[in-house]
Amino acid sequence: MEASEGGVKPEINHDPAPVTCGSKVNLMIIGLRLLAFCSTLSATLVMALNKQTRTIVVATIGSVPIQATLTAKFQDTPANVFFVIANGNATLHNLVMLVLTFVGPKFHFKGLVPLAIPVLDLLNVAIVSGGASAAAFMGQLGRNGNSHARWNKICDKFETYCDRSGGAIIASFVGVMLITVTCSISIIRLRNYYTKNLPLHSSIVP
Repeated sequence: MEASEGGVKPEINHDPAPVTCGSKVNLMIIGLRLLAFCSTLSATLVMALNKQTRTIVVATIGSVPIQATLTAKFQDTPANVFFVIANGNATLHNLVMLVLTFVGPKFHFKGLVPLAIPVLDLLNVAIVSGGASAAAFMGQLGRNGNSHARWNKICDKFETYCDRSGGAIIASFVGVMLITVTCSISIIRLRNYYTKNLPLHSSIVP
């Protein structure tokens, strides 16, 4: 660079580039998706590893108690099996989305790929909320029973199993809320992008 008149070199500004609003939104989405990943992963692991064995008295003959060893595990209830599958699927989805967040700029994804991400998020919200709701229903039934159907409660005998299941259900609902917020932010960002870049006469409504 040539020196300016008078032999004084022009000053070069070395200040870092300011953080834009878009980068803040990206960091927010990454943080929310990471929290959702941790929530659904913990829900999957806690429910999948949940198991308790108890020896209880099932009958009494005279003065002799008859005991039986029973085991409560998530495979015994189809709702809990669906819960594990749904949260495991959401965990894998969030992991893939996090990888694409860091790798995606190198490939410059275009077309329907940016639009597919919110759709997949909504699909996972529906699946995980369904699994969490089904598990919550079975948890309420196990804790309180149903006097009309004469179904006895089991949580008075398997306290640890029910407490762990309840924690997994809470973590799953937290994951649903985080994915919902992430999806909402993604949709708003896409809408703003296409509103600015589409011509005014376009018939596409984001």
